[in-house]
Amino acid sequence: MTARHVTFVIPAYNEAKAITPVIEGALAAADEVVVVDDGSADETATVARAAGATVARHGKNLGQGAAIETGIELACRAGATHVVTFDADGQHSPGDAARMVERLDREGLDAILGTRGGKRHGMPLERFLVLKAALLFTRLTTGLKVTDTHNGLRAFTARAAVLLDLRQNRMAHASEILGRIAKLRLAYAEEQVTVRYTDYSRAKGQSSLGAIRILLDLARARVSPPGDLAETRRVREQAIEEALAGRKSAG
Repeated sequence: MTARHVTFVIPAYNEAKAITPVIEGALAAADEVVVVDDGSADETATVARAAGATVARHGKNLGQGAAIETGIELACRAGATHVVTFDADGQHSPGDAARMVERLDREGLDAILGTRGGKRHGMPLERFLVLKAALLFTRLTTGLKVTDTHNGLRAFTARAAVLLDLRQNRMAHASEILGRIAKLRLAYAEEQVTVRYTDYSRAKGQSSLGAIRILLDLARARVSPPGDLAETRRVREQAIEEALAGRKSAG
C-alpha cells in the first residue's frame, strides 16, 4: 500500500506579507506545501521558500485557476496521494483541511468541498449576494446541489485532482472544478468549514469588486474559449520543471 502523502497547494500573488504563518500552519497538517507564485511583483517566492514550501513560480501572472492547476500537477508528479487547495491570505483552517482528508479515505470519496453553508459569516453583503448569484448559475449549469461554489478549501485524491485538467485561468476555475466533478461523476461531499475574513483578505479580493469580477469571469467562460492554452502550458510547465529540479536538489 502506498504511504499517504498529503500536499497543500497554495496559489499566491503578492502575498509576501502574509504567507509565512499560512505555510507554517499548513505544514502542521500536511506532508508538503506547494506554493505557486503567480508572477508576483514582491518577494512571495523567496518568503514561501524560507517558510518551508516547495515553490513553483510562473514567469508571468496567469490567474488563480492556472496557479491551482500548476500546483496540482506538481504535487501529483512529486508523489502526492491527496491534494488540498488552500488560500494564501489566512482565511482557511488547516484543521478543517485535515478533517476533510480523513473523510476522503474514511468514506471512499474523490473530493470534499468546503462550504460556508450558505451563511455570510462576516462576508460583505454585496459579495454575499453576488456569490449567491454565482451559486445559482453553477447549480443550473452543473446539476450539482452544492451550497458554496467559491470556497477555495477543497480536498481531492490525487487521481481525482489530475482528472480536473483545469483550463480556466482566472476565477471561473471554481465553477469549472464543479463542472468537471459532475462530468466525471466523481464521488463528492461538502464539509462545513470556517472562513476567517480580515481586513487583509478583503483588500486582497474579498471585496465587492472582487465578487463582481467572479461574475464577469463566469460570463466570459460561457461565451468565449480559454485564452492561449499553448502559452499557458509553456509558462506552467517551466514552473513545474524548475520546482521539481529544486525539490530534487534540496532532497
